[in-house]
Amino acid sequence: MALRITDACINCDMCLPECPNEAIFEGQKVYEIDVARCTECVGFYEHQTCMAVCPIDCIEIHPEHIESKAALEEKFKALKII
Repeated sequence: MALRITDACINCDMCLPECPNEAIFEGQKVYEIDVARCTECVGFYEHQTCMAVCPIDCIEIHPEHIESKAALEEKFKALKII
């Protein structure tokens, strides 16, 4: 799975430095998450750090990008090559 940031985002900057894959970036209105880079912190942490620090809980599972833990681990390994 990948995560996404909803339109409720207040651009507080809390999530940006927390992403170990540098998947979060500043979008036109709110921060966004690059689904190709998001591993839900698999390979780094037990829990999604961006979700943990978000003060308004506007980060959620992206329903269009459902991936198994094994798929996330493979994505993590591939990103380490880049």
